[in-house]
Formats: sequence, structure tokens, C-alpha cells
Amino acid sequence: MEEAHSVLERLDRIETMRRANAGPAELLGELRVLLHEAEVWVTAEGDDSSVTAVGRFRESLVRGMIEA
Repeated sequence: MEEAHSVLERLDRIETMRRANAGPAELLGELRVLLHEAEVWVTAEGDDSSVTAVGRFRESLVRGMIEA
């Protein structure tokens, strides 16, 4: 359950940063941490759909870094 709490806190932090017009580099750093925390959460508590969702998040993040 602590893993889920970490993910939710990170999402709140990212949203706060977005509202404050944080720069792309700052947001990218937070998204990388979010990915790591989501992977930990899925390992501890996830089902097939959550594993798939985190995998898609990882692919989107990598694709976004390549296209940027």
C-alpha cells in the first residue's frame, strides 16, 4: 500500500509543478521517478492490466524523449 501512496504523491507533485509552469526538464525528471515508483507498485500489488499500463507509460516516456 505504501507503493500506491508514493505514486499518488508523485502525481500530485507533478500536477502542482505543471500548474506552476515548471520546465520540461523538471517535469521529465519527475516522470522518470514516477515510472520507477509505478514499476515498484506494480511489482508489489499489480495485476495484468496494471503491468500493461506501466509498460505503455514506459514506452510513451521513451518515445517522447526520442522525439524531443
